[in-house]
Amino acid sequence: MFRPLDLMARHWPMFKKRRGLLVVRMDGIGDMVLFRRALDHYADVFGVDQSDITVLGCNSWSKISDVVFAGYRVISIDEHAYSRRPFYRFKVSLWVRSLAPEIAVCDSYMRRALMADSLVWMSGAPKQIVSVPYVSERTRSEFNYYISGADNIIDTGPYPTHEVVRHFRFISAVAGRTIDVQPPVIQWRDDKPPVEDGAPYVVMNTGSNEPGRRWPLSGFAGLARRFLDDGYRVIFSGQAGERTDDGVVETLTGEDGIIDLTGKTSLPVLLDLMNHAALVVSNDTGPAHLSIALGTPTVVIVGGGHFGSFVPYPEGVAPDTARFVFQEMECYHCFWRCHRRANKFQLFPCIGAINEDRVWSVCKELTDQSAP
Repeated sequence: MFRPLDLMARHWPMFKKRRGLLVVRMDGIGDMVLFRRALDHYADVFGVDQSDITVLGCNSWSKISDVVFAGYRVISIDEHAYSRRPFYRFKVSLWVRSLAPEIAVCDSYMRRALMADSLVWMSGAPKQIVSVPYVSERTRSEFNYYISGADNIIDTGPYPTHEVVRHFRFISAVAGRTIDVQPPVIQWRDDKPPVEDGAPYVVMNTGSNEPGRRWPLSGFAGLARRFLDDGYRVIFSGQAGERTDDGVVETLTGEDGIIDLTGKTSLPVLLDLMNHAALVVSNDTGPAHLSIALGTPTVVIVGGGHFGSFVPYPEGVAPDTARFVFQEMECYHCFWRCHRRANKFQLFPCIGAINEDRVWSVCKELTDQSAP
């Protein structure tokens, strides 16, 4: 249904002189973090000034882009509206065409059909370079349609190659030489978090986009009590709508040292909190990657949906401050299409199989390691 409008946008008259590089990143916060360090090689490899690189990103991480992508031009769109509303899509597509880039690239492997590839295609850039995406039978025709305009389609490896490795394979292929893989790192401001001075604190990031990937809040509550006994304060974070715990966290909020900021922090403030934390314990979600890239000791609770593609990080990518806790099962790599659940709200068995004692032992390892 989008193709007629996409064709109109793609062939809309454009008389502007082409210049610079367009990098299309229609993905989530975590994916952005995993890509960020590879971007710093683009100016040299593509032979453009950094100021001539435009990153086309998503509204979901636009509030932190001015700091995380300092020195680059970053423009954000509503990725959900782009995939659903034809006239919003047409408006964005015309605007992308008006950018008139000389080169347009997209190197995401796990990407949605009708999103990033269509934006690269509609840019009309004389040189278009993309990576081979993960393709299912359902998405094959759409990917093939938009990728057909690419000059170079780079294979970054079979599933489940980790995304950071893929990003560096991509830029290495463009460069014609090996560029060593680097662990994720982002720069962030040093603003004081919105908590009073006092004992060091641990952040419990209890949310996730999908209910089944949220480790039970009773587990987070159990960890909180153990941290209190060890002299730490505990901050609960996440979005208010993600909490379905029947008051598990609320029973703790009256105790000294418990700070419930669920639903009360913006994304920049969440980074401030994690940047000054003694430890972050998180589900497999975007803030976990942000915390790792900040260099904060971080424990991530991991399921098996696409194990190894995003988490856990492989050797050479994982910093010493990151740990990943998981319980391997024979049904790993289900792409979160679990046959063991009665409905989409039930906990994934691979998440539920991770017990509190295992997570606590890893947390203790990191806090003991980082203690002064």
